[in-house]
Amino acid sequence: MICAYDRIYLERAQKIMGNMLDIAVNEYGLVLKEFYARFISSRCSDDFSKGDTSTVAGKTGKELFADVMEFNKDKEYERLRSIQLPMNKSPEYWTGWLLTYYQWTRGVSFRTIDIEIPIDRILRMYNPYHEMDITQAVDELNRIRQQNRIESYLKLYRKQRGYTQSELSEATGIPLKTIQQYEQRRKNINKASVDSIIVLSNILKCSPIDLME
Repeated sequence: MICAYDRIYLERAQKIMGNMLDIAVNEYGLVLKEFYARFISSRCSDDFSKGDTSTVAGKTGKELFADVMEFNKDKEYERLRSIQLPMNKSPEYWTGWLLTYYQWTRGVSFRTIDIEIPIDRILRMYNPYHEMDITQAVDELNRIRQQNRIESYLKLYRKQRGYTQSELSEATGIPLKTIQQYEQRRKNINKASVDSIIVLSNILKCSPIDLME
């Protein structure tokens, strides 16, 4: 299993993500799906996904939330500093805790996971999975992922970014027929050249590993 980063940071990372989501929903009244969309479109998500130690070990949930919301030293930041995190963990905390573990095991970005498993779907797993071993929750996430993912990652990201196949071919210099073959899985994108994967990921604004099948 290729994990996103060293296991020594995992427990800390789970707490950070859990606290961030708990604060967003239960202290600031934000809609989980909307806040999470803001998170996965931010640099914080990319840093967290790849295990940047200043993020997964060097921040608190409050600090990560402030970074996503782009708080500076203003009244909102002072309000955030005064928040006392509850002893009893909320469903949102558990969602972040599980999501972080799942991202760590898969080694792909939070953005890719969200394409296959929306965060609201993970939240609905709280009952009964928060009382079970985490491996059972992971098995359920894998089942949901396989059920939901019909299209290739390349096609999912292309559509998400609003490109047609022809436009992507023109933007990357990769032949249209090759794009089509990758999307239809008639050609294995995992065996594509490094240059092709890099140019695709740059245009589609994702990590190269996000395009791997």
